[in-house]
Amino acid sequence: MTLVMWREMAAIFERLASDREVRGVVLRGAGKDFSAGADISEFEKSRDDRQQSAAYEVAVDACSDAIAALGKPVVAAISGYCLGGGCHLALACDFRFGDRSAIIGIPSAKLSIVYGVHSVQRLLALTGVSNAKRILYSADRYPAEQAVSMGLIDELHEDVELAAEKFLRHLAANAPLSIAGAKYMLNGLSMGPGALDLAATQRLIDAASESEDFKEGRRAFADKRSPRFRGE
Repeated sequence: MTLVMWREMAAIFERLASDREVRGVVLRGAGKDFSAGADISEFEKSRDDRQQSAAYEVAVDACSDAIAALGKPVVAAISGYCLGGGCHLALACDFRFGDRSAIIGIPSAKLSIVYGVHSVQRLLALTGVSNAKRILYSADRYPAEQAVSMGLIDELHEDVELAAEKFLRHLAANAPLSIAGAKYMLNGLSMGPGALDLAATQRLIDAASESEDFKEGRRAFADKRSPRFRGE
C-alpha cells in the first residue's frame, strides 16, 4: 500500500457508500496475498519526519475509517500475507474470513512505528488487551489457526472468496437500513467511550422507522413471504 493507494482506497469506499446497487463488499488482494502492508521503500520520501508521518497516518486512518464507515457489510477475504498496513485494512472490515495460507502480523515494533490509534482500538476490540499487546509488542506473524484463536480471523474456508460472497448474499436478503444502523452503533461502541454519536444514531433509527422498507417488512410478514428491501 503506497500513500497514493491509501488515498485512492478511501475515495473508492466513499463512492461505494452512495451506490444503492452495492449491498456488500469483499475486500481481497489482487494476487496470492491479501496485503504485505505499507510500501516501506517510499517511507524515506513519504514519512521521513514528524510532519510527514502525521500526514501519512491521516491518510491511513481516512482509508480504514472509510471502510469502517461504509453502511454495508464488508468481508476481508484473507489469503497469504496480511501484515502491517494490510492488517489496518482487515481490521476495518466487519468480518475477516481466511484460508489456511493466511499469515497475519503487525511488524510496527520492528520499524519503530507506533500503530495508529484507530486501528489499535479495533485490534483491542477484536482480540482483547492481552492478545493486542502480544501482537504489537512481539511483531510476530501468526498462522491462520492461531489467528482464529486470537480473534484476528473469524472463519477459515478452503475457498475464502466464495465463502465471503455466499455470506454477503445471505446478508443481502435483510434490510439495508437495519444493517447500516447496527453497524454504526456497534462500530461506535467498540471504539470506546464517547465515540458513538447518539444524535446520529437516533437519526438512523428514525429513518428506518419511517422507511418504505419498514412498511415492506410488515407487509411481507403479514403475507408470509420474503421481503423485498430497497434500502429506502
